[in-house]
Amino acid sequence: MLNIDLHCHSNVSDGTLSPAELARRAAANGVDVWALTDHDEVGGIAEARAAAQDLGMHFVAGVEISITFAGKTVHIVGLDIDEQHPDLHGGLASVREGRVQRGHLIATQLELTGLSNVFEGALKYAENPSLIGRTHFARYLVELGVQPTVSDVFRHYLVEGKPGFVPHRWTTLQEAVSWIRAAGGRAVIAHPGRYAFDQMQFDALLSEFIALGGEGIEVVTGSHTPDQFDAYAALARRTGLLASRGSDFHGPAESRVDLGSLPHLPADLKPVWHDWQL
Repeated sequence: MLNIDLHCHSNVSDGTLSPAELARRAAANGVDVWALTDHDEVGGIAEARAAAQDLGMHFVAGVEISITFAGKTVHIVGLDIDEQHPDLHGGLASVREGRVQRGHLIATQLELTGLSNVFEGALKYAENPSLIGRTHFARYLVELGVQPTVSDVFRHYLVEGKPGFVPHRWTTLQEAVSWIRAAGGRAVIAHPGRYAFDQMQFDALLSEFIALGGEGIEVVTGSHTPDQFDAYAALARRTGLLASRGSDFHGPAESRVDLGSLPHLPADLKPVWHDWQL
């Protein structure tokens, strides 16, 4: 059975390793089919593809797009995309512009707690300044000794109700799915177990996603518990959505699971890669 990992991040967005370093780690962990899915950015794909090919892995071009649905942030992964497609490029550029604006607001909020030079400090951790995000601020606050880990910073400073939280309106579900489909890709709802929706809101997300041409949902992911593996496998069976598997790896010191280390999908599910030439 092939070891397939279709969700991870490089330092082109908010990961800690370069695309080539990620490729080497995936290959060393026995991954056969690998996708790079940086947040709102495809700039690392060329490096990732070249490294994967040198290592004998099948590479899948991907991206993870931030959207707002029912007032909350949701992530939609695009897989097997043409990363050069102009619709996708233009859309992602608009999302990145919003990230910088939000970054300045986050810095202002954190500085009200007595910290200083927060935006400049976070930039040290952002290889791509246009993709500055909460993880970069969290790493800087760990450097300052404010909290011991990135996860602790998120819990105490960067989630709703905490001093560094800044609500933001990303792109729409319709736009994200349309960009992915225009680029020849397959749209997948990322780590559905992470979203704090009630049942009516989640059902609305699924219904609109499917109506727009979305095709898949992550079932086995580093963001899910084993119980959630079962719950979202059942959902995939019930809805007919294709199932995906991905570690959501960001770096050796910050991720719950390593590249390629998750259980395989249940054998009765139809995977997102069912019609790929692997």
